[in-house]
Amino acid sequence: MGKNSFLAMTTDTDATDLIRSDFRDLGIAAKKLAVHATKLGSLGFGTAFLKWLACIAAIYLLILDRTNWKTNILTALLIPYIFFSLPSVIFNFFSGQVGKWIAFIAVVLRLFFPKRFPDWLEMPAALILLIVVAPSLFSSTIRDDWIGIVICLVIACYLLQEHIRASGGFRNAFTQRHGISNTLGLIIIIVYPIWALVLRFI
Repeated sequence: MGKNSFLAMTTDTDATDLIRSDFRDLGIAAKKLAVHATKLGSLGFGTAFLKWLACIAAIYLLILDRTNWKTNILTALLIPYIFFSLPSVIFNFFSGQVGKWIAFIAVVLRLFFPKRFPDWLEMPAALILLIVVAPSLFSSTIRDDWIGIVICLVIACYLLQEHIRASGGFRNAFTQRHGISNTLGLIIIIVYPIWALVLRFI
């Protein structure tokens, strides 16, 4: 009788210890999950922030080229860069009815009133038209995939090396009065695709 009660007490103690151990493991796992989720959340926020920043920098470079601070680089490549890096909220807005109306008005003005269609509107109109008519392969699949990020990286690297060559060297790109703003803008548009690719493959 005493032996049976001792075995029952031992079994109860072992079961309690096992349950406590399981709860302890669950607590450690929950803490690790919270830490990892926080890290991934902050990295995701960093990527979204860089995406917005890169898109703004590309638009800034496009505007800069349309003003008196003209550059010798092929700024038309900024249009596909903006297309692939444009945040989804803005992209979806312009790919809807608003973008269709803007594209329609731009095409009508360009065809029937070419003298009233200013040169500085050609690039923005081309961007809106590209967003509206792009097939889903480009607007959804490639744009949201690593291929779109690689395209952005190739465009940014090409534009930076062309800008450095046009400035007469790396030092001149950072010392000329108007070259600094272009160089900083080009560096920003390079940082985003590099960061996004690193996060995709780690």
